[in-house]
Amino acid sequence: MSKGKILVCDELSPAAVGIFREAGFETEARIGLKEDELVAAVPGCAALVVRSATKITRRVLEAATDLRVVGRAGVGVDNVDTQAATERGVVVMNTPDGNTTSAAELALALLLALARHVPRADRVVRTGSWSKKGLTGTEVAGKRLGVVGLGRIGRAVASRALGLEMKVVATDPFL
Repeated sequence: MSKGKILVCDELSPAAVGIFREAGFETEARIGLKEDELVAAVPGCAALVVRSATKITRRVLEAATDLRVVGRAGVGVDNVDTQAATERGVVVMNTPDGNTTSAAELALALLLALARHVPRADRVVRTGSWSKKGLTGTEVAGKRLGVVGLGRIGRAVASRALGLEMKVVATDPFL
């Protein structure tokens, strides 16, 4: 017997959908619904899962008579009318650390690629030649990295940069 219906409104990992199903939830994915379509789809849903594309408005929440939770697979809940959800007793949650490691690693990967001239070297190699001269780049160890904002991602970038023996300076208006 199903524990309830979860409507997945934005692209989500098949692994996540699998976890819902294994836990006994009926899961339906309907991506890219406009507000009118979403209003028609939410009756009977116990949960909505969104990322950033879908807006959960007061009108959607009022139509979702069985709704208990809106889960935002990502940081922030600015695409959910939290006041309307609170008024209806609907829990709104997010995954603030969901992409922290990925974003920090990507920032450092791009930093290293530029420091080592990887994009230019890639273009040179694809033309069929190889010229090591001018493609050596620079070591990042001992270099200073400025981080603007020390939220979750900024702190993760700083921590990883320290692991590369970089000197880290940072600014944050809240710290």
